Amino acid sequence: MAATKKKAVRKAKKGERIRQVAAIPFRLTLHGDIEVMLVTSRTTRRFIVPKGWPMKGKSGRKAATIEAQEEAGVLGKTLKQPAGTYSYWKRLANRFVRVDVIVYLLEVTEELADWQEAKRRQRAWLAPADAAMLIDEPDLSTLVKTLKIPQPLQVDQA
Repeated sequence: MAATKKKAVRKAKKGERIRQVAAIPFRLTLHGDIEVMLVTSRTTRRFIVPKGWPMKGKSGRKAATIEAQEEAGVLGKTLKQPAGTYSYWKRLANRFVRVDVIVYLLEVTEELADWQEAKRRQRAWLAPADAAMLIDEPDLSTLVKTLKIPQPLQVDQA
């Protein structure tokens, strides 16, 4: 994964847009309401969704699933179709670069008590409107606030 990040940084230095993948872990409450999970970033401790660099040999969907497990300690089914995209400014050592993020919904089936980044992150289940208020990136905030779960999924869970 480090090689992929280095490649992305090289692209950014040339002025090219770079990409990441993200997951929005979600669950439905007993009343059928949606809750999403946010995690804190390692450095600034802001609330974000699990995200990372594309992984060689893996689809964006698979990479987003892996990031959710590593950063949020959740397992589940990642939906095939992306939920949307957002862009943000990523802080590198001596500059900021624009990053486009493809977001996938992950229906959580299991929450791990211990996971790879448990000591470096906090996680929280929130209603989409509450989660949106905690997110600094405007495009991601809007995506979370207006989140729509595909209809067949709601029928399966009821």
